[in-house]
Amino acid sequence: MQTLETLTREARVLAGGVSLNATEAEVARQMQICNACRYCEGFCAVFPAMTRRLEFDKADVHYLANLCHNCGACLHACQYAPPHEFAVNVPQAMAKVRLQTYSDYAWPAALGALYWRNGLTLSLALAAALALFMLLVLGGSGALWPATAAFGFYAILSHRLLVLLFAPVFLLAVLALGMGLRRFWREIALASLQDPGAAGISGVAVREASVNALSLKYLDGGHGEGCNNEDDGWTLWRRRFHHLTAYGFVLCFAATAVATQYHYVLGWDAPYDLPSLPKLFGVIGGVALLIGSAGLFALNLRRHPLHGDAAQKAMDRGFIALLFFSSASGLGLWLARGTGAMPLLLALHLGVVMALFLTLPYGKFVHGIFRGAALLKWSIERREPDRLKLGSD
Repeated sequence: MQTLETLTREARVLAGGVSLNATEAEVARQMQICNACRYCEGFCAVFPAMTRRLEFDKADVHYLANLCHNCGACLHACQYAPPHEFAVNVPQAMAKVRLQTYSDYAWPAALGALYWRNGLTLSLALAAALALFMLLVLGGSGALWPATAAFGFYAILSHRLLVLLFAPVFLLAVLALGMGLRRFWREIALASLQDPGAAGISGVAVREASVNALSLKYLDGGHGEGCNNEDDGWTLWRRRFHHLTAYGFVLCFAATAVATQYHYVLGWDAPYDLPSLPKLFGVIGGVALLIGSAGLFALNLRRHPLHGDAAQKAMDRGFIALLFFSSASGLGLWLARGTGAMPLLLALHLGVVMALFLTLPYGKFVHGIFRGAALLKWSIERREPDRLKLGSD
């Protein structure tokens, strides 16, 4: 029987030796064992994609790591999981590599180190600092006087000043995310496709990848009953809370986008109240985001330690906390309209939202971007001829 040391050494050789670091080599080692077993082939897209390879280089490891949804099903089904000598723990090994890919493909590259420092304390401290900055801005303009709240939102802070403050932050986040995705796709996701130039991108592949991403297909554990969290029991709550969080965020963003159209295209000045589209999207999205982020935080606290990388918990919780307080402060601001508490809540909300967007390209949010790219590659790849089977024929 092969020992753990032998398998690790072979993984480094087969995967290109010095091109892999320790975390990447560990994924390659585990994939070789899984490729021999194939018990989990029907669980998610990772294992069918794995069977199309005999060797796992850096590009393959990064691709498979981001294709993994960390549902935990394979860990509980694996006969080689700890305490077995082979110590196969695919979710944990993949999670460690995913964090590395976020850092490796970050833009600007020098800011990649922020992924390792973006924790709960830092996120909340940044939000508090920016909220204090907003308080100073409002205090300097006299807008903190409770009487100003009776004149509405823009009597406290003008629309023009809001745009000047938030437009650069938003554009920087979009640019950084776009450049990171471009680097990931060009340097990693296209690496093993037969025609990297054309990439085989078709409408069918795009639609399939979109459906898989939007429905969180691979958080069903491969059997439709959910994934694992604190034990080997199946649960759909991770999938449900992910849906509430993701679609709540999208609706909140849609509220801002529609309000922008109202202001610049139709000439309709804010504030907008129910039943206007900006307010409907904002309230529904805010409530969904509040429930979803609170649920994910609770599940994260109870997650089994073998299901992921403990070093990433601070980053995960920091991102979840910013989402929660963005929605909570936004809903509180709406409920406090016209009252003396409105200026203070406005400063708090704007500080949290600015902190959220400043950290988007260098925190947990990027996992959704890279995972979408990995799902698209799988949709393309599965429609190509399997070179291993062609070779055996």
